This record gives sequence, structure tokens and C-alpha cells, in this order.
Amino acid sequence: MFLGITNTPRDYAWGSVSAIPELLGRTVTGVPQAELWLGAHPGSPSVVVNPAMVGGADTVLDWITAEPQTALGDDRTGLPFLLKVLAAAAPLSLQAHPTPEQAREGFEREDAAGVPIDDPARNYKDPFPKPELVVALSERFEALSGFRPVADALAEVETLDAGSGRLGPLAVHLRQGLEDTVRWLEETDDSAAAVIGAVGHLAQEAVDAADRTGTAVSPNTATAADLAGAYPGDPGVVVSLLMHRVTLARGQAMYLPAGNIHAYLDGLGIELMAPSDNVLRGGLTPKHVDVPELLRVLDFTAYPAPLLEPEHLSPVVDRFAPEGVGFALVRVTSDGRPVGLTTGGTAPLSGPSIAICTEGVVTLVGAHSATLLRQGESCYITPDEGDVSVEADAGSGRTATVFIATGA
Repeated sequence: MFLGITNTPRDYAWGSVSAIPELLGRTVTGVPQAELWLGAHPGSPSVVVNPAMVGGADTVLDWITAEPQTALGDDRTGLPFLLKVLAAAAPLSLQAHPTPEQAREGFEREDAAGVPIDDPARNYKDPFPKPELVVALSERFEALSGFRPVADALAEVETLDAGSGRLGPLAVHLRQGLEDTVRWLEETDDSAAAVIGAVGHLAQEAVDAADRTGTAVSPNTATAADLAGAYPGDPGVVVSLLMHRVTLARGQAMYLPAGNIHAYLDGLGIELMAPSDNVLRGGLTPKHVDVPELLRVLDFTAYPAPLLEPEHLSPVVDRFAPEGVGFALVRVTSDGRPVGLTTGGTAPLSGPSIAICTEGVVTLVGAHSATLLRQGESCYITPDEGDVSVEADAGSGRTATVFIATGA
């Protein structure tokens, strides 16, 4: 079965006013639209377009609850992923997610302490990890992700300080390591508060000077200036100098494993994640920040920027599948010729899947039925459809792209 689904975008303040409605072909209302959720998450389960197809169920969650065998197939108790369209016009909170072991232990610990699930100060809403990946749909998708080498961060700090000495305490902490530095910033004693203010001031001075001379500052310095303007005095302003400043071109992807510190800054993307609500925040937000728990979860290893290269299954089929996360994202770009997702050892769909068409018009054909998706339309694919082929509308003269979230 190909079941048409839709949803109402989440109106978080950091969302873009236009990106999601333009993708979906809806009216731009002037209200921020940050995330479109496609899945069975109880916070915003997808709405069934034609409830009569599934016994009158209004949402995907209701249908899965009523008919789990049909919706999920064998050996599954729930949908293993949440697919989102994400549109950021301002920075999201600086954050990290726990490992499976940390999530389970934290959830049980807060349960035993009697912390209500809906308490804003609760860190663990469920006992599950929240790995995620994002693929850029806009020409540029901007983000901060992961710690960079201390030597790189020190060089940036020394350039920004320009001999003023105001950032000397930051350099001292950096030489003692990333964990020491982040702890000092997040706990924010008077010395850290002075450095946070100085970084914002010096970064803005550097940006202004570059504008006057027609030169450029580093992406990290420009980001620190922007963040200081939006979140003055926030430790995340300085933490951003310690991180990789990432720009994804359209079609590029990034994977955010457990312990990875990150913040999306600007852009439209397809995001795929485990359906968990466990977020440990580190700044750039008015929401709860639990410094000890954040430090327990963070991975302070300085890895390269976590770009995710797809597996090229054919000239038109790519598969993004980080190891061990339980889900995968298949991207099919078709010019009108049929593309079999399971033919010739390309990309088998594993269990229930969700598809969204992001450009053009496509027809999905499975073992029992077929459906047509126009740009912005989505559908749930039941496991019994087996092999699914994707075919673009050859008469349109346009390339068509569809993303399909599935198990791994």
C-alpha cells in the first residue's frame, strides 16, 4: 500500500517563513515554519490523506496502533525513524545526543527520581538514542558540528585577540584541553563571562573591519559575531570557535552521531533520525541546560567535520546509511527511466518506508499498487510492496527527486 500522508509544519521561532511552504506548494503566511514531521512520533504524527484506506485512522500513529502487522510487517513494534523537512532561518540550540547506554541509564535515573516526563528540566524523555543525518536541499546548508583540533581553535583565538590579551584565559584553558575549556565556559564564572563578552565584541570588530576593507574574516569568527548579536553572554558564542563550521552544498550530507556537539544555522534540508526526544543543550537557547549531564554526554575527540558520503548504488540512486543506526535514506534522481530500488543489488527497502518528492513528479510502483507524487507530496509505503521502482514524469522535461526513509 502507498498511503498518502501530510502534516502541519512546526512553527518554531527559528524556522524559515518561506522555505517549507514553497517546497510543499503552499501559501507563505508569514509565520515561521521550521519542521515538517513525517512519521509516527506522538508529538506530531503524520496525518492520513484518505482515512478510508486504513479503516478510518486519522494519523499514521493511530493506524500503526490499530493494524501493526499491516503497517509495520513482522518483527517490528514501531517505526524506527522520523523523517523531517527542516528549514532554519536562525540558529538552533547548541546540543548533543546520548548513546543508547547513556539514554537508558539517564531515563531510568530520572524516572527513579520522580522527575515528570513533561518537566522542562527533564533531560531524558525516553530510553533511546537520537542519531541523525541531514541532506541539504538548499544551495547552502550552514551548521556547526563537532570539535576541531585544539591547535586550529587556538590559532583562531590568537588571531581574534590580536594582542589585546582579553582572550588570554581562553587560550590557557584550551591548552589544558577541550573538556576543561567547555566546562569552564558552560559553568560561566566571572572570568569566563568576561571572555564570552570579549569574543562577541572582538568578533564584531573583525567583521566591521573586514567590511570596511573589502576583506573577509574566517567563517568561525563571522559566526561568533552573529551568535553574540542574537545571544549576548551565551557560552555557545565561544564554543562555536572550537567547532567545525560546516557548509553543505545542495545534495551533500552530514551525520551527527551520539556525543557530537552541533547546531544548525541556516538552510533547508531533509533530516532523518531515530524517533527520540533526548536532547542535551549547551547554549543558544532559553531552554534548560544541564551542564553536568551535557559534559557527561559530549564526545571531546577532535574528529574531522562529520560529512556523510552516500553509497552510490547506481548513477541515479544514492543511499545514506550510517552504520548501526537502524535506518537509511535513499535518494533517487530520475530523468524518466524506471529505477528499480531492489533490482541488481541496488538499495532494498527494509520494512515500512516513507517517501517525499522534493522536485518534479514521480510514480512509485510496488508489488501490489502504485502512486504518483508531485513536489511536496509524501506517502507511507507498507512492507508488502517489496521492490519499488521510481519513474519521473517523462513529459514534464524536468528531473525528479524523491527521498525514501527506510530501515537498515
